[in-house]
Amino acid sequence: MTKQTDIIIVGGGVVGSSIAYNLLQDGFEGSITIFEKDKIYEFASTPRSAGGLRQLFTTGVNIQLSRYGLKKYKTFAEDMAVDGEIAEIDFKQRGYLFLAKNENMEQLQQQLQLQQKYGVPAELMAKEELHSIIPELIIDDLQGGLYCSEDGYLDPYSVMQGYVRKTKELGGTYVYEEVETILTERGKAAGVQLKNGDVYKAPVVINCAGPWASELSEKVGLPLPIVPLKRQIIQFDVAEPLEKYLPLTIDPSGVYFRHEGNALITGFSENVKPGIDFRWKRSFFEEQLWPVLAERVPNFERAKINRGWAGIYSHNTKDQNAIIGEHPQLDGYYMACGFSGHGMQQAPGVGKGLSELIRKGRYETLDLNPLRFERFASNELIIEGAVV
Repeated sequence: MTKQTDIIIVGGGVVGSSIAYNLLQDGFEGSITIFEKDKIYEFASTPRSAGGLRQLFTTGVNIQLSRYGLKKYKTFAEDMAVDGEIAEIDFKQRGYLFLAKNENMEQLQQQLQLQQKYGVPAELMAKEELHSIIPELIIDDLQGGLYCSEDGYLDPYSVMQGYVRKTKELGGTYVYEEVETILTERGKAAGVQLKNGDVYKAPVVINCAGPWASELSEKVGLPLPIVPLKRQIIQFDVAEPLEKYLPLTIDPSGVYFRHEGNALITGFSENVKPGIDFRWKRSFFEEQLWPVLAERVPNFERAKINRGWAGIYSHNTKDQNAIIGEHPQLDGYYMACGFSGHGMQQAPGVGKGLSELIRKGRYETLDLNPLRFERFASNELIIEGAVV
């Protein structure tokens, strides 16, 4: 079977769905077909993420993407309403907090200057001031922290479903089948072939396949510097509740923690071999997370694991930042992948940017050119100093 459409998006998670939504919302009148192999999103990266939204980055393009995302998520529930039903995403603006030891304070001071340049209300806090945010925090080995009260966390699954429902209302079509390969004709993208043999023709194909993006691109001889990396998250309870709800807090060790309802979640970017692996282990909490947590907050000493899960980062091995835009070697082939854990928070800005690039041939709202694929050949890497 062969079908014709105008734009094909491979991957119906938060990034692919945001692109489809923005195209349709911005007035694109052609047909858009989104392919998603996991109909219930059981193994999709979006719902397995920690759901953080922060502006505390060290590069201009990431700060601007997050500021745009923050603005959109504040009105998301109403903007994505379908048939009068709002798209509740449980956005809690409880802040982001990077804790710092001696060697980190100078770096945070430099980050603060850049963030304030772009209008981020970040503040550098002395160690004693940290107790105003987390009264129970053990600060003996700390020098201070970098804090932004505007930031916070939300329910990533609800965000994704909000985009999906609104895209469908606007006329986008979701096909729950797996794409086998991208089709090309005379140096241009021409569509996709599905695993079931069906062919969909289109002059524009957008690769939003997350951890599977590189595998798909390699099939047309265009490898991407992306590997899948497992990231585990553990949800736990404590015997003695904390006095205040937590910001998403990053310990100098890299271990992060935040509230999830009245429970807590925690994780850490462990050193693992690339690959698709959805197994999680209690020993990850007991051996790597709990010792750090218990030394930072006494309430965490008596902790009980509720559950855990693992998701997959689409990890950009070159500079841990997204690859956005048209591939220089294949006309009509666009990429939005390699987010290295930042896809959910950057989805609104990336969706808007690719909508403009595809419809008008240029970025207008946000300049995403620094994230173009060509940066690898010209060695214009975007080195992000605040990767969690």
